[in-house]
Amino acid sequence: DVTDSDSLRDLVRASVTRFGGLDVAVNNAGILRGAGPVADVDEEDWDAVLRTNVTGVWLAMKHEIAHMRENGGGAIVNISSNLGAHRRIPGAAAYITSKAAVSALTRAAALDHVQEGVRINAVSPGASAAPMSLLPGETEAERTERMKTQTPLGRAAEAEEVAAAVLYLASPAAGAVVGADLVVDSGSSA
Repeated sequence: DVTDSDSLRDLVRASVTRFGGLDVAVNNAGILRGAGPVADVDEEDWDAVLRTNVTGVWLAMKHEIAHMRENGGGAIVNISSNLGAHRRIPGAAAYITSKAAVSALTRAAALDHVQEGVRINAVSPGASAAPMSLLPGETEAERTERMKTQTPLGRAAEAEEVAAAVLYLASPAAGAVVGADLVVDSGSSA
């Protein structure tokens, strides 16, 4: 439960116990609720989205950084979205606000902790070949057709393409990359 600090502290401890340390963390929990115009968003939906998508990332980093700063550093990659800091659409204010906050939180945390050996970056995917990018009632084939006209590349990103961006930011090859927000969205926010 990313909204529970104790659960995240226990997750970090369990990971360290099982694997002998924590060198890389990827924070990839998120929900999409509260669709509709801002004035019509239910307060419970707003709170749930912000609690999961922003506070969850903050709590995860809090415990990951606490371990990393005392054990030689590490790399953290937060999953944000192209919706937020890079692009907006109507009817998704809670999600857009939460993901813009994740992008800003990533940059703030990166500056706060880089001198302690903890590199923090974000990946902001757009529509990808995953269930979250399906419209209500839409099939994968229908999404494929929709993406041909909705993205400059003409298709959704594959999960492996998003994962490759995460792997790069977590790797020593990105040793000088700090506070970046790498957009992987088939050109949608270009």
